[in-house]
Amino acid sequence: MEHWFRVQHLDSERLLAEWRWLYPGPATLVARTAFGDLCLSNQSGQIQRLDVSVGKLTKIAESETEFRESLVNLQNREECFGETDERGFATKGLVPNEGQCIGFDPPLVFAGKARKPYLVDIYEHVSFLGNLNKQIADVPDGGKVRLTVGPPPLSTDH
Repeated sequence: MEHWFRVQHLDSERLLAEWRWLYPGPATLVARTAFGDLCLSNQSGQIQRLDVSVGKLTKIAESETEFRESLVNLQNREECFGETDERGFATKGLVPNEGQCIGFDPPLVFAGKARKPYLVDIYEHVSFLGNLNKQIADVPDGGKVRLTVGPPPLSTDH
């Protein structure tokens, strides 16, 4: 369980750069999942989980202490960290190091069942999914999308 909280080496600003559309305020990275999801402490100390796969931000505890205490419960660990899935991928050799996470091709936000898991740089993965989820944030489920791959266009606003 403690490996989820080994995040001091990660740059939260860099991780959140493509997520500022959803999480604009200051944040302290408290924990992260094997899949790149982030547990963040806001200015009031509340812990929120950023599910990078589907672009969803959820409050999960009033404080880091409450958050850690809640993880004694297996169901809470499953909901937050996908502990069973993480162990299953580990048995297949997918064990992310401190700079990696497990990604899926195609990304989980898209419909379909055939997915190929792989190890990926956590910064690249979280950034890519932030950009992707921003592009589809207003599209209804099942709607058609046209994605832009590459650097965002330069703004013409002055």
